Amino acid sequence: MNLPEHVGIIMDGNGRWAKRRGLPRSFGHRKGIENVERISKYAQKRGVKILSLFAFSTENWKRPKQEIDFLFSYLEEYLVKNKQKLKDRGVGLNVMGRRRGLPPRLISQIEEAVILTKDNRDFILNIALNYGGRAEIVDAVNSIILDYQEKKIDLPLNEDSFKDYLYSPFIPDLDLLIRTSGEKRISNFFLWRLAYSELYFTETLWPDFYEADFDKALEAFSQRKRRFGGLKDGSQEN
Repeated sequence: MNLPEHVGIIMDGNGRWAKRRGLPRSFGHRKGIENVERISKYAQKRGVKILSLFAFSTENWKRPKQEIDFLFSYLEEYLVKNKQKLKDRGVGLNVMGRRRGLPPRLISQIEEAVILTKDNRDFILNIALNYGGRAEIVDAVNSIILDYQEKKIDLPLNEDSFKDYLYSPFIPDLDLLIRTSGEKRISNFFLWRLAYSELYFTETLWPDFYEADFDKALEAFSQRKRRFGGLKDGSQEN
């Protein structure tokens, strides 16, 4: 089977999962974070090299403060409990997005976990936190302007040199994007890195997205014909 090296997941449906069970939305977020452990372990087992998870977007600040506080506290708890386990499993943790606005205690745990696992590169768990695809591009442009004003670079840039200004530039383009819960949109995720990604949508809510569901996405990917703008004979698409 032809496997993707870099898989991204928009983990959608925590709130609906809780609502269907008559539970507060916070229970859905806790269950969703628990599922990160399951799916990241399985992705690593299947040979995926990078798993990028959309945990919190720049637009999610519009949600109720209590819900946001619960989510951040669960993320902090996850890192406290699992950072040593991640290191022992050979997982390198990376967190990309804007730091400003995040709770200081969460930032501290992120930094500790990233440093602790920095030598692990066979499998990277990449968390997009306080992340937006448009924000990433805007921040890149602003950094380019600053470097140009300080005469650190020459213009114009090409795609490769522009990519160096993205968050975590060592993270490559996505091969496969999975979105759970039945929504069929990319919601401002990885706008640059999605250029030639294969998209897979499932009705399954994220807390119920198990190993068999991940396998279905991998199977669907393996059946796609990826030509990156070219044709099967190597000529170019119009």
